[in-house]
Amino acid sequence: MLTTMDKLLRVAYREKFAVGAFNIANSEFVRAVIRTAERADSPAILQIHPNEIDLMGDDFAAYCVQAAQRASVPIVIHLDHGRDIDDVVRAIRNGFTSVMIDGSHLPYEKNVELTKEAVKIAHAQRVSVEGELGTIGNTGTSSEGGAEEILYTDPDQAKDFVDHTNVDTLAIAIGTSHGFYPKSMKPKLQIDRLSQIYEKVNIPLVLHGGSDNSEEDIRGSTKYGVGKINLSSEMKRAFFSELRNTLNNNPNGYEPDALFPSSTQAAMTVIAYKMQLFGSAGKASLYQVTAL
Repeated sequence: MLTTMDKLLRVAYREKFAVGAFNIANSEFVRAVIRTAERADSPAILQIHPNEIDLMGDDFAAYCVQAAQRASVPIVIHLDHGRDIDDVVRAIRNGFTSVMIDGSHLPYEKNVELTKEAVKIAHAQRVSVEGELGTIGNTGTSSEGGAEEILYTDPDQAKDFVDHTNVDTLAIAIGTSHGFYPKSMKPKLQIDRLSQIYEKVNIPLVLHGGSDNSEEDIRGSTKYGVGKINLSSEMKRAFFSELRNTLNNNPNGYEPDALFPSSTQAAMTVIAYKMQLFGSAGKASLYQVTAL
């Protein structure tokens, strides 16, 4: 069932669990997310970065929409880190039900201005909008980028941002980074900062860089308004590590139906674990979603 982020996270925010947003770059990942969600009775978010849209093309979005519509659990199709209004409009035209406009690299006033424009366009089409305040770190292992230095989200500024932009969800910076953390870098989320933001902002919060964080931090974040957690690197590592093993063991293999199944299963194992960790498993029954 295809739905919007606003409807999806309204329940998660109320019930204090998070829905996984899984970055997909091919049909195998689409199937892995939806199949796992159906088996776990969990809502899920198919998340597509502009780099992935450029790679797969607009027809891939149509495939995702059809797959979501056929799913037996609530599914959102979300634009990850939209760079500008053109990215937002392209996503809406392709049937996405949620978009992110990332103005976090801009001066605060420019971020507000850009986000307000995206909200005006998207809400006119009943599409949800995620904004971002503060900057997510960059471990250098993800194509999604990020800042060399994390700029943590200020709780008072977060309230002002939400009040002035009318975003549906807000991505915040409390210590996460995109990609895998090197051994020399031990992530620690600022749960105290998160709790202060939660007290001032009454919409679902988003945690980017969900890979490689401690279970304690992830579980703790859902107590303070985090309703969406992004995951890409761990899922892709499982898929491509298994694919490399399969290719090494079958050097003459070239048929997708022989090479991909074990890789897809490896990704599904990670997805299923994350749905349990985020608390979304078994929660699809909380939704009364009608087809869009």
